[in-house]
Amino acid sequence: MIKRFSSRREPLDATFLNKRLEGAKKYDRIAGYFSSSILEVAGEALDSVEGPVRVVCNSQLEPEDVKTARAALAAIRKEWCAEEPEKVAEEARGRFAKLYQYLKSGKLQVRVLPDKTFGLIHGKAGVITKADGTKTAFMGSTNETLSAWKRNYELVWEDDSDDAVDWVQEEFDALWNHPDYKVLADFIIEDIGRIARREVIPSIVEWQKQPDPASAIVESPVYRKEFGLWEHQKYFIDLAFKAHQTNHGARFVLADMVGLGKTLQLAMTAELIALTGDKPILILTPATLRWQWQDEMKEHLDLPSAVWDNGRWVDEEGVEYPKYGEEGILKCPRRIGILSYGLIIHAYGNERSNIPDLLKSKRYDCIIVDESHKARRKNLGHTHENEKAEPNNLLAFLLEIAGNTKSMLLATATPVQLYPIEAYDLLSILAGGRNESVLGNKFSKWRAEAFESLDIIQGNRTIQDTENELFKWIANPLPPASEDMDYAILRRSLSVGDSVAVIQPSMWLDLSHPDRSRLERMKQDFFQNHNPYIRHIIRRTRDFLENTKNPETGEPYLQKIEVKLFGEGDKDAIPLPTYLQDAYKAAEEFCQLLGERAKGTGFLKTLLLKRVGSTLYSGKVTANKMLGVRKDSEFDSEEEEEDVQRSELFESMSDAERSLLTRFSQIIEEHMDNDPKYEKILEILKNDGWLDRGCIIFSQYYDSIKWLADKLKEELTDETIGIYAGSNRSGIIENGAFMRASREEIKELVRKGTIKLLLGTDAASEGLNLQTLGSLINLDLPWNPTRLEQRKGRIQRIGQVYDDVWIYNMRYKGSVEDRVHELLSDRLEKINSLFGQIPDVLEDVWVDVALNKIDDATKTIDAIPPKHPFEMRYDVIEPVNWESCTKVLDNHEKKQHLLKGW
Repeated sequence: MIKRFSSRREPLDATFLNKRLEGAKKYDRIAGYFSSSILEVAGEALDSVEGPVRVVCNSQLEPEDVKTARAALAAIRKEWCAEEPEKVAEEARGRFAKLYQYLKSGKLQVRVLPDKTFGLIHGKAGVITKADGTKTAFMGSTNETLSAWKRNYELVWEDDSDDAVDWVQEEFDALWNHPDYKVLADFIIEDIGRIARREVIPSIVEWQKQPDPASAIVESPVYRKEFGLWEHQKYFIDLAFKAHQTNHGARFVLADMVGLGKTLQLAMTAELIALTGDKPILILTPATLRWQWQDEMKEHLDLPSAVWDNGRWVDEEGVEYPKYGEEGILKCPRRIGILSYGLIIHAYGNERSNIPDLLKSKRYDCIIVDESHKARRKNLGHTHENEKAEPNNLLAFLLEIAGNTKSMLLATATPVQLYPIEAYDLLSILAGGRNESVLGNKFSKWRAEAFESLDIIQGNRTIQDTENELFKWIANPLPPASEDMDYAILRRSLSVGDSVAVIQPSMWLDLSHPDRSRLERMKQDFFQNHNPYIRHIIRRTRDFLENTKNPETGEPYLQKIEVKLFGEGDKDAIPLPTYLQDAYKAAEEFCQLLGERAKGTGFLKTLLLKRVGSTLYSGKVTANKMLGVRKDSEFDSEEEEEDVQRSELFESMSDAERSLLTRFSQIIEEHMDNDPKYEKILEILKNDGWLDRGCIIFSQYYDSIKWLADKLKEELTDETIGIYAGSNRSGIIENGAFMRASREEIKELVRKGTIKLLLGTDAASEGLNLQTLGSLINLDLPWNPTRLEQRKGRIQRIGQVYDDVWIYNMRYKGSVEDRVHELLSDRLEKINSLFGQIPDVLEDVWVDVALNKIDDATKTIDAIPPKHPFEMRYDVIEPVNWESCTKVLDNHEKKQHLLKGW
């Protein structure tokens, strides 16, 4: 029997829905979008439903989102958070509590279908199995929302005939069991429960009484717009924040491998520290990373900051503040200030600049130094045990300013490039300013006998076999009680708390016989697992995180992302055609002559070989620039400083050099339309499935990227191509036309799958997350191998939608890149696993090979130790549950505190 209902005539919830659900056995519903307001409409009636309530609805999942189950769940999470359910009114909390109960018990089951499967689910229908077992079906315009059932004008037709019920049930089953369906993410269910119990902490002062990290960050963008934090990230943040609240502060080197989120961990720690105090937070980075830091803090944490740029501060909104000369560096408009440590390197000891002294005049709550391995001693490799270190400018400055801050955090993926003493230098920074918790006091053996201590850690030397000698190593500094039960007992026996870092040697006499016996048992374990290096250098490898199961979940800490390398075999090197062999030979002879004439400046002397190894077009532009044919620069902004140096070097070229360069340029000019790398890229993209996966192509040079994009747009006419570069050169090529676009716009189009082919310079290798792209092509191989790791880290990272990523390294047969590859190929994997990433010092190998100094290149490679100088293990990750936090710091209060300047 058919019955018709109109909201104009009667309230649909009361006269139709609730009446039918009262005591019902089951309810199957095809809805538009999932909404918690179903409970506002039929709360009590749903309570009486005996069996499951099943709802199938839409989700705005993009095609890229459903490539893998992991991607789909992440996308559903984002969609839920975008509605900002945490802002639900106080009176709705009860509804959320009941909804959580239904979802957890399985009484309410929800499946979502991507819009792309059937388009928008406009068909709204349902089947209700009544208490007596009879069924009725209905359809109409009503969605499963409060507005639809109570406020909007809606029509409903009910039909309890067998044909009608069977027809609607068949439609429901087809959608419910469709292979594209996705379940409601566990995060959403738990978030509903959290919101049901949510309370707001109204003031920063109240939060500071019991500063809980979770309440300050659980509703930050990294949780509400991104994938949240992984266990290893939470562990470090929690560890560093707790350490900051002790007398000694947080003093750590964060040495995680590339792609494991060091920046985010440090930025969130900086935010929490800033919230507890009122002193500045200073972040020192290489110049190229300043904006990445600011962008990541704003995007992931909604964290305000200011960057010192060209003599003035620029805040997170791009507002430029007035210039006040060098003294303006102390007028940072935000709690967190970001500076290039290039300023320190160039200004330290320079009487014309006061910047180092100005910075040292302030007190800080925390100083963070990124890429901290650049702070090194000059006499590395030549230092003997009795020889004093000669710190470079950055190391000297950090050793001095370390005493002006409570907490000091250093970041580097390679705390040891080649020599163990590099790790000692980093710990010396942490120990600056009489901080005795790191290396003890000035009488400590860890300070006075640095080389010996490193030998002991590596097992190359043993200490004198006396109990008193062992006590000197352990007691100065003495590990905190939290380190191990033995140290807790030792501190209790000596009546010293964790605030005391150093125990006097004479206290050995106060130890009981059992305590002295315990010390002897502790000996080996102390040097292996509790020495200062282990305690203060925190290094997690991708391999450890991917192969270690979280005892809480039974799943690995990090989902494994395999890397499939292409182009690595000898036969995979691209053959040089005859014309390119001739051009390459001319370029090599030119570089050889230049190398004999100009001492030093190795990278400038080999520039032509680097650039022709990228594309023929880049080689042509470079040659013409050197010859003075072109005065306009097509180089990346990152190279402008080098460009000035080049002009002086090449203005004085000899006739022989100019002749070789002219010959090179003429050969390239004649064969510009036959670039072998372009043909190979086209084959990979079109025939081997790389474009279907989504692909980023990297080059060091903007002119190579722009030339490649112009070529590809003629061949891939239906493809939207993104260009991601520095100096406002980013844009989109669509229908053959180039349009400028911000890097943020490009990232969003990549995420949505609109852009599946992205071409980027190394400006895209830092701070860019490309989890929706499954492949990467290196058009050229940067001579600084760290850049290769940074490029790979754009796609082999947390949140990657594929279980493996494809990477193709392109090189010409017989080129410098090929010869270096031959020297390193059998050792690169070992070097990488040894140090966490490839050391920067291997850049020298490329220059030596280009200048035909093979013996020097081999010597550098052979200097790499066969095993890591010492084990740096932090293989315990204690669970940190922040996601269920119900007390939340008021966001306005938090923001106002962080907006205060220095």
